[in-house]
Parts: sequence; C-alpha cells; structure tokens
Amino acid sequence: MKEKYAETAEIFKAFCDENRIKILEMLKSGEKCACKLLEELNVTQPTLSHHMKILCDSGVVIGRKEGKWTHYSISEQGAKIASETLQELTNLK
Repeated sequence: MKEKYAETAEIFKAFCDENRIKILEMLKSGEKCACKLLEELNVTQPTLSHHMKILCDSGVVIGRKEGKWTHYSISEQGAKIASETLQELTNLK
C-alpha cells in the first residue's frame, strides 16, 4: 500500500510546478525536442532536465533519444493513469 502512495505522489508532483504545466501544454500538440522546449521556456538546460526527469518519472511524459537531443511527448497510458488516480482519490462514496 505504501508503494501506491509513493506512485500517486510521483504523479501529482509532476503537476505541481508552473514550468512543468507549461511543458505539458506545449506537449499537447505533439512531440517536441528538448531544444524547442528550451527556447519556449526561457530556462537553463539543467533546469529543463530536472523538470523532464520529474515528468518522465511520473509516467505522464516519455522521452525518445535522437542524436544528442531527446524528444518528449505525453504518454497516453501515463495520462490515463494520472486521470484515473485523480478520479479515484476524489470519488465521493
């Protein structure tokens, strides 16, 4: 049971930062290269890497390496799990 709470906290951690919300908004239109995210966010590369690690660890975002860049997209399965988790936690009985 404790593992379930940790997984749930990981999912919601992904949504608890303004920059990560912006990243998710950008990814709604499809896969984006980290270089494109950097241009749009006006953050440093290490800061972007930090945010992308949290988003990927949550399962909501997936990364695909191509050369020196990583291309990110929203995971349909991860988004579904996040949505179901929120619904489960807020479902009144």
